[in-house]
Amino acid sequence: MAKQKFNVNDPWLTSFKAGQNLVEKNLIFGPLLKKIIVRTENLEIRRTKDYARCFSQGHILVNRSRRLEAEEWAYVLAHGLLHYAYWHFDAAGARSKADPVKWNVACDMFVTRFLRDIKLFKAPEFINTEAPYPPVSEEELYRLLMMEKLDKEDHGGFSLGAGFTDMDDEPKQIDFVWMRNKSQEYKEIFESSLTDAVCAAVEVAAGHYDDLNQAAEKKITKAEKARRWFIDHYPLLGALAAAYALEEDSDVCLRAQIAVAAVSESLATIYINSRIKMTEQECRFIIAHELLHVGLRHHSRCQGRDPFLWNVACDFIINGWLVEMRVGVMPEFECLYDLKFKDMSAEQVYDAIVRDIRRFKKLATLRGVGLSDILGEGEVGFKQSSSIDLDEFYRRALTEGLEYHKKLGGRGFLPAGLEEEIRALYRRPIDWDVRLARWFDSFFEPLEKIRTYACLSRRQASTPDIPRPRLRPRPESMYSRTFGVVIDTSGSMDRYALAVALGTVASYASSRDVPFVRVVYCDAAAYDAGYVSPEAIMSSVRIKGRGGTILQPGIDRLQQAEDFPKDGPILIITDGKCDRFVVKRPHAVLLPKGRRLPFPARGEIFEFE
Repeated sequence: MAKQKFNVNDPWLTSFKAGQNLVEKNLIFGPLLKKIIVRTENLEIRRTKDYARCFSQGHILVNRSRRLEAEEWAYVLAHGLLHYAYWHFDAAGARSKADPVKWNVACDMFVTRFLRDIKLFKAPEFINTEAPYPPVSEEELYRLLMMEKLDKEDHGGFSLGAGFTDMDDEPKQIDFVWMRNKSQEYKEIFESSLTDAVCAAVEVAAGHYDDLNQAAEKKITKAEKARRWFIDHYPLLGALAAAYALEEDSDVCLRAQIAVAAVSESLATIYINSRIKMTEQECRFIIAHELLHVGLRHHSRCQGRDPFLWNVACDFIINGWLVEMRVGVMPEFECLYDLKFKDMSAEQVYDAIVRDIRRFKKLATLRGVGLSDILGEGEVGFKQSSSIDLDEFYRRALTEGLEYHKKLGGRGFLPAGLEEEIRALYRRPIDWDVRLARWFDSFFEPLEKIRTYACLSRRQASTPDIPRPRLRPRPESMYSRTFGVVIDTSGSMDRYALAVALGTVASYASSRDVPFVRVVYCDAAAYDAGYVSPEAIMSSVRIKGRGGTILQPGIDRLQQAEDFPKDGPILIITDGKCDRFVVKRPHAVLLPKGRRLPFPARGEIFEFE
């Protein structure tokens, strides 16, 4: 059969095409209309009195025998598109209902009220714009209709069909998996276009543009749509997404050596290379990745580690979480993702990958091979001045976002590890000196005191001439109250940092009634200073050389000394530039903040300011 050619002078076609053109230019319905097939030639529908009929396969049939104005045809098409936007065809709709006809009427009432409220296009005369029920959902409308008799006089006039129905659902002729994916696509397109329309209206109201069409000409990129999605639909990262701007200039990314994406905390900007083609779902994944970097304070948590390897470790953790949370889609290009790091922290992953530095140094972050996508100050521009406490802002943004996220949809796909890190961010870290005090308390319990006349007390204000017994620690318990201190006295140790550490150790030793401390100085060789009172520790320390530090001989000397208790703890004070040492008894390491040992430590580590 030869394809029929339409007459360009056909009044019906001219009117319909004008209405269709109005819908195509509309910010709300235009994007969705591009995904729906509109047909005007169908013998079956022409035999009916329907104006249009919508099919779950994704096409709308329009009856050429019906006459309407352009604005009215635009209304008909918008009515049909809303059936797809809210997807009134699926198993939760007509097929699962006891009365599919009433379900169709409920959906038509809902759509009619929507079009009346937004005041778009002209409703045809056969459409009754006043629904007899309050503004509720389709399900509630259906429940109300089920309690009444379906009377055309009261409930007719909402459908595009001559009867009560304008939707056809043919499950035998359609793949349910395809239909589910298609329905999700329609919903996302409508949500995005509705958001764009609202944003354009706000821009016009603010006076930035003269009309909506002019505001619509401003192209909204996929990355910007993804950022707005977090603000509108994902409370966990919504506050962070609102605080960060997007920079998609490819020239800027080229100068900063950004292959795909990076984030700058000081400039509050996420950089995305526009030359890399990505879908909106992939953009969501990338933006969430960068927001979690700054939200979880990965820049400040580096603390002397290799910046690139630390970035790689954080990427493994973040990408694993995002896949588990089903936020966006991981891009097709290679991303750092490995299931063997599941349920591990970034610090644990770092300790694992430093054992094979040569291999992991060849990996690529979103910025590129050997480059960190957590930008430091000055890598892209000057530091932005800020009057707010960034640590406090990030804590509040993520913790409050977590609470909203759980209130709206429960925990859902949120990984337990991510929730634990966010909770930990809200609790400020305990100061190092408080932790050191607790460490001392675990070894030195308060002494049992006895009353003795060996050292009389005459400090009573009422009777100063009468001697009284004094409370003194039991003598036999004093011998075992000691600990060893191995001090790095090489030239690399900062004098002021060493003074702070030793002063703190001396004050805690005195407060715990530790009479003497066994001190060993270590430089290129070990120097045993014997037992020293806590007050004399600081005055006896001397920087002895400029060579490398070897701590193992000093530790061995303490562990093998016959006059040192076998269970006596050892405190090691170093700057991290030392050899790999092994301690076979309880011990702790005192390091300047930002420094790290060149190997995984077994004892506790205290980082002092």
